[in-house]
Amino acid sequence: MFWRNMFLSTTTNHVTFLLFLSLFVNEPFCSSAAPVYNYCPTNATYNSTATFENNLKYLLQSLVSNASESDGSYSTFMGLGSVNVASGSLLCRGDVSLATCNDCITTAATEITQLCPNKTESIIWYDECMIRFTNTYFNPTSIEPGASLSNDENISASDLVSFNSTLFGLLGDLVEETASSNSARKFATGDREFAGSSPQRRVYALTECDPELTNSVCEECLQNAISTLPSCCEGKQGARALLALCNVRYELFQFYNESTTSAPSSGNNNYVIRVILIVALVIVSIVLLCGVCYFIFKRSKRRYNTLLRENFGEESSTLESLQFDLATVEVATKKFSHENRIGEGGFGDVYKGILPDGRQIAVKKLSHSSGQGAAEFKNEILLIAKLQHKNLVTLLGFCLEAEEKMLIYEFVPNKSLDYLLFEPYKSNHMNWSDRYRIIQGITQGILYLHEHSRLKVIHRDLKPSNILLDNDMNPKISDFGLARMVAVDQYQRETKRIVGTYGYMSPEYAMHGQFSEKSDVFSFGVIILEIVSAKKNAREVFQDDDDLLSYAWDQWRDRTPLNILDKNIKESCNQSEVIKCIQIGLLCVQEKPQDRPTMTQVVSYLGSSLSELPFPEKPINSNQSGLVQRMVVGGSSSGSTKSINEMSVSIFIPR
Repeated sequence: MFWRNMFLSTTTNHVTFLLFLSLFVNEPFCSSAAPVYNYCPTNATYNSTATFENNLKYLLQSLVSNASESDGSYSTFMGLGSVNVASGSLLCRGDVSLATCNDCITTAATEITQLCPNKTESIIWYDECMIRFTNTYFNPTSIEPGASLSNDENISASDLVSFNSTLFGLLGDLVEETASSNSARKFATGDREFAGSSPQRRVYALTECDPELTNSVCEECLQNAISTLPSCCEGKQGARALLALCNVRYELFQFYNESTTSAPSSGNNNYVIRVILIVALVIVSIVLLCGVCYFIFKRSKRRYNTLLRENFGEESSTLESLQFDLATVEVATKKFSHENRIGEGGFGDVYKGILPDGRQIAVKKLSHSSGQGAAEFKNEILLIAKLQHKNLVTLLGFCLEAEEKMLIYEFVPNKSLDYLLFEPYKSNHMNWSDRYRIIQGITQGILYLHEHSRLKVIHRDLKPSNILLDNDMNPKISDFGLARMVAVDQYQRETKRIVGTYGYMSPEYAMHGQFSEKSDVFSFGVIILEIVSAKKNAREVFQDDDDLLSYAWDQWRDRTPLNILDKNIKESCNQSEVIKCIQIGLLCVQEKPQDRPTMTQVVSYLGSSLSELPFPEKPINSNQSGLVQRMVVGGSSSGSTKSINEMSVSIFIPR
């Protein structure tokens, strides 16, 4: 069969017994068969020495080794949690034998990188199978990437109306059958006769989806595939539409296999009958054994997928690449040993771990006895998985298995900012250059959350204990359990659930539950003043003033701002930068939100001279601030940075 008019989108137990069974296979795959089509994008190239090349190599090896043990479909990934992740899948036609599937996948895995070298994504289609891989994500309902192909022969003009009506009616029925299939495969075939004068008046069709797709997504994928046929293949006797996760084909001949049963001929003797019965019993026994193993495997897999859907709904399919299995996490943390425990919170404990590839991780394990955290766990995954910035902590994945809920982050070795800032013997090691770089890094991280991410994010719990420091003292904002996402043009929202930390909450949020990006700006202002002074914003730290904000304002008013500077760095600091930071800090803690700068303005201030900065007014009345925030935390007057809640719930509104 010659194909033309291509419409391209842009973008085992016993070897002897297996040999015997191969005699019964009536659709052998020729290893030299050419692919029907391969998708090879021009804008997705990687360096030949990159880590991605090794991940792709192991990915394809895994697909080949699992093809013979799969049910015709299999997905996996290599390098999870890194920028060089390679995810891939195989899909064999639902009517071909296991041996044919295995041969086809073996050939495809070799050919895909030869036909499309040094690419971060590609797809190759054969008559019997397909393989795809990517370092990002294939949209299951998009017609890109894909191809629509037709053969040379046309339907006669007199039969065209009847043919089209019959064909698309048949395809519509097959789409419904495929999408609603409750079996392990989403696959359907059928044929239908059309009226006319042609000698061949029966059309045969096939529809197939990746079995991991939901019914509705499968149906949409197939409908989109069918919608590409009229523009390329109108009136053709045969055509096919190939998409990343589904495909459609029709011909005027039967191109797929059907199960048939033939009665033995009358000339067969009893000996032949006995041989057939023995072979049948052996086959049935092996099929039953394989069926039991398959059932156990699928039940386990289905249970895990059900857990994922129950927790994340429609978002579950986009999060599959972030999943860690419990066994991997247990090995990494030495089964959550005490020596690996590095912290705790209202949600549970934090453990250090080492993955098999050598990466260090921090595992936040949700406590079974915690009255909070299930919704917050979901919130943090759905939020931070969409955020990527050098000044935000990186979420590598999560574990949701055997009633365990865990978040897996990159390990940040220098602990949190408060650990180094408020311990006198540790703050000695933080010079002004380190502190100024930390302030700049925090600024860039918050600016990304407010202005440059795909979602506008209000953190709501910025404080030194949520600022982690890496080996080079670069800050990384963490703990997004309290974060909220709002519409990009929405200035302010309200909540009845006041969550946050005493000393860092803006007055409008503490009193009225009103929060906006200016709430984060207030918290940021407190953090700047704490970094400069190495003192907590706590009443018991100061004698003549209510808190750090009042103390800083009094010194600014008296034109002695350097009095708040940490004495350990007075002799080695850049006084101009220090005064600028104090001035920015006071501007950020103004009582009214509209008097505080945006983070875009803060970035501009950091790059400006002192003479160009606006002068701050007196910040929020300290007595009022203390009263309001003590009411919020239940009357506590403790000067410690006490969190009301470790995590909370986000609302998702994209930009």
